Amino acid sequence: MTDEPHPHVLLLGFTVADDLFQHIVARDVVLPTQTHTFAWALVESVRAAGCPVRLLSAAPASTFPRNRQIRFRSGRFEQAGVQGELLGFVNLLGLKHVTRFLAAVRAGSRALRQHGDDVLLIHGVHTPFLWFGALAAWRGSARVVPILTDPPGVVLPDDGPIVRALRRLDHSLVRMALRRCSGVVVLTAALAEDFAPSLPRLVMEGICNPPAAQASASGPAGSFDADGPWVASRGPAAGFRDVVYAGGLTRAYGVDRLVEAFRGMDDPDLRLFLFGRGELEEWLRTQAKADPRIAPPELLDRGGLVRRLARASVLVNPRPVDQSFVRYSFPSKLIEYLSTGIPVVTTRLPGIPADYDPYLCFAESDTAKGLRDALLRVLAMSPAERGALGSAGAVFVRQTRGPAAQGERIRSFLVELMTATHRHGCVSTGEGELPQHPLGRR
Repeated sequence: MTDEPHPHVLLLGFTVADDLFQHIVARDVVLPTQTHTFAWALVESVRAAGCPVRLLSAAPASTFPRNRQIRFRSGRFEQAGVQGELLGFVNLLGLKHVTRFLAAVRAGSRALRQHGDDVLLIHGVHTPFLWFGALAAWRGSARVVPILTDPPGVVLPDDGPIVRALRRLDHSLVRMALRRCSGVVVLTAALAEDFAPSLPRLVMEGICNPPAAQASASGPAGSFDADGPWVASRGPAAGFRDVVYAGGLTRAYGVDRLVEAFRGMDDPDLRLFLFGRGELEEWLRTQAKADPRIAPPELLDRGGLVRRLARASVLVNPRPVDQSFVRYSFPSKLIEYLSTGIPVVTTRLPGIPADYDPYLCFAESDTAKGLRDALLRVLAMSPAERGALGSAGAVFVRQTRGPAAQGERIRSFLVELMTATHRHGCVSTGEGELPQHPLGRR
């Protein structure tokens, strides 16, 4: 309704123009594709709900030497009609956090003062940005709402003792900053329960925002036009059935188990494609030489990847379920997979909401055998059955997780926080006085 409030939003995070993102991807060890995709889907969602949004962003670059660029300069940019300001920083361990914090304080304080934004949205658990948010909340500049996509202070296998100590410190600083915020948006309920238990929360596991060229899904199985995503002519090459995975090529994501599962299937007409980057690239090339049905790993841009996913027979998410971080995560690839209208096999991760169940084919276990059995069940379906399952999944994510639906949920949550704040006469410090947002419960 036109008389409903539409908060003005300043989004602090890593939402950069596509040309800068491509520059980073070409030089970085880490591939921040999901961060970039989610960031712009978030912008589109907020705008779809009628909320004006401006951007305050840092380049999503890994710390030197993983990214060889040391100095990132400040500047301004515009994309899709949205104005943004880039924060300059020094990309060295320790200095990166300090310089990003100082840049956020300088540019963020000026932006909030000049434009009078109602809400400071903070994308991610980045300590410099969260502590600027805590400062803004203390000043009463805006309602501060972080979007928690990961747990703080995650230790990586190759971290040395100094980095591990810094991550533990980072973990504590994040918790302290979150207590000063007005509410949180989280990918899974566990993130809020463990790291921001006293704050109002909105659980929003992702946003379905496929490239514009990808058609919407509502047509009958076995067709593809403006109303349907699936058709045999877009499938794999005649006589072949393609199993496709896209994401990090790592053991942590179960890629080795997927390869083992595939090699246990004898059908010569099957092919396995793996798209992404990671520690297993060389091993996968060895596997491709040993089994000609396995294609060497390949890295595609998002548009090319989505087109390739849409030609698969089945898409796979093999992530193991017994790792400590999985209760905090929702694999964003599931939304991307479902949006293509292709059947999806996945392990039963605890962060997958129950309303996804009818549209996914779950592996009974996360072992190679469990994955293989689930793949064989889908491959045994007729083309019409696979098409009907895929089309239903595409309709589901586009209607319930698209920018319009998710943007309205965000707007409603922010308005509720603002209303509660006005009722109390000051910016909330998140000490439990606000109710849990009903749309955040599943």
